[in-house]
Amino acid sequence: MPRMALVVDDSMLIRHTIRRFLEERGFQVESATNGREALEMLKRFCPGIIITDLQMPLMTGSELITELKARPDTATIPIVVLAARHSTRDTQPEIRAQFVIYKDIDIEEQLDNAITALQ
Repeated sequence: MPRMALVVDDSMLIRHTIRRFLEERGFQVESATNGREALEMLKRFCPGIIITDLQMPLMTGSELITELKARPDTATIPIVVLAARHSTRDTQPEIRAQFVIYKDIDIEEQLDNAITALQ
């Protein structure tokens, strides 16, 4: 049975890049464009990892993480955050996530490191 992942990002390019990367490594991947859509999808399946952007319309990644951590069925799912840029001036990185990946640096290399560490 393949490992399952949920990718949440309002950028189609980012979703596609991460989906392709994960599928090449044996994951079954579902994707959502915002936190609300992700929560609806989680009623149908339980992924082994959630990769989410922080800045999205309707429900941000931080709001999504708050919901996930509040629910017993999703509280322990590892979370990887996609951050807009690697800069110390940005808002505080999401400390409830296991990993933070920066979109302006090699996403695939960072994802590979995160997935390897979570196994």
